[in-house]
Amino acid sequence: MKLPVHRWFRYSAGFSAEWVTHLIKAQRGSEHLRILDPFAGSGTTLLAAESCGVRCIGFEPHPFVYRIARAKLSWQSDTAQLREKYQQVLRIAAQRQPETDRSDSPLLQKCYTPENLAKLDALRRTYTELSASHDDGGMWELIWLGITGILRICSTAGTAQWQYVLPRKKKARVSDAFCAFEQKMEEIISDIRRVKSLNWKQTASVFSTDARNPEIESDAKFDWVITSPPYPNNYDYADATRLEMTFWGEITGWKDLQSVVRKYLLHSCSQHAAAEKLRLDDLLQNRLLKPICGQLSQACNELAEIRLTKGGKKTYHTMAAAYFLDLAKVFHALRPLCRENAHLCFVIGDSAPYGVYLAVDEWLGQLAVSAGFKGYSFEKIRDRNTKWKNRKHTVPLHEGRLWIEG
Repeated sequence: MKLPVHRWFRYSAGFSAEWVTHLIKAQRGSEHLRILDPFAGSGTTLLAAESCGVRCIGFEPHPFVYRIARAKLSWQSDTAQLREKYQQVLRIAAQRQPETDRSDSPLLQKCYTPENLAKLDALRRTYTELSASHDDGGMWELIWLGITGILRICSTAGTAQWQYVLPRKKKARVSDAFCAFEQKMEEIISDIRRVKSLNWKQTASVFSTDARNPEIESDAKFDWVITSPPYPNNYDYADATRLEMTFWGEITGWKDLQSVVRKYLLHSCSQHAAAEKLRLDDLLQNRLLKPICGQLSQACNELAEIRLTKGGKKTYHTMAAAYFLDLAKVFHALRPLCRENAHLCFVIGDSAPYGVYLAVDEWLGQLAVSAGFKGYSFEKIRDRNTKWKNRKHTVPLHEGRLWIEG
């Protein structure tokens, strides 16, 4: 990823910022639009809107990812002052290294050499001390993001598809923490100068709130919703930032993810559904699922039977029901936030846990209409599950854009 600002931290399964920019610019009178992204992630839609000078609001319930998006929106910072501050952090950190007190974290010890962990921890402690005594928060958020953005390239651990950390899989080459930090901060400074020269505008903001029940104060309604919600594919978005959150002391280990992160997210992974001990019948009886209840019940009951024959006995049956109930709540929350005749675009993919097909685009379209939107259509972008040698089923899948008319 080479897009300025976007590249400061790549979040899992992001969608195309270029496409969002093209979509915005294609709208007549786009400078007057108000755009909403209820699943803002690390800020793809927000930044694309700012590149077009268009007002945009994002919701992001993942506390760590929300902070990443908020930091990216600080791109208007003064680059000379930013360089002065990051160099101060680097200078003080180099003087205090090799002290470290991270012996309490087995994950960090497995993922870093003692030398690099000591340097990273020196950066962390120096940042924490200096940022606490200054009020220019946006600039310090960029330094926080600079440190966060190098944690993977400085680690000996491998990463699986997307961003799970694999401590047992070792990389042959890792970056020195101090060198990587300086390079990342200079990349940030270079990008800031570039986007200022491109006349980006400060038009976006992000809120730490849940799209199922958003808490925002805004009388104005939105013309467009452009977003990509989590797919029901068992990807654990909480685990995606476990290394980073452990490093910053926000969690002590995997067991903390449910209480600190997952409870705020959509039910898109079986770990979440299992932890909450959800009951299938209670979920399916919710009136919001009435438009798809027959098909969804059939799929969930089949999953409930199949899981008993599997070693892992994953709770895909309750995950699927909870996922569609979550999205039904999102559509009902979005309807009063959108103008009459608003346009919504959800970049989504279908799923087939244990080989049981979930018609995500069709079912979400029906849920949207039930929430008060006028109609929907689906535009396929690509086929999925066609190339992986280790795929767990042979059900053909696809990814595309669900267009909803308001």
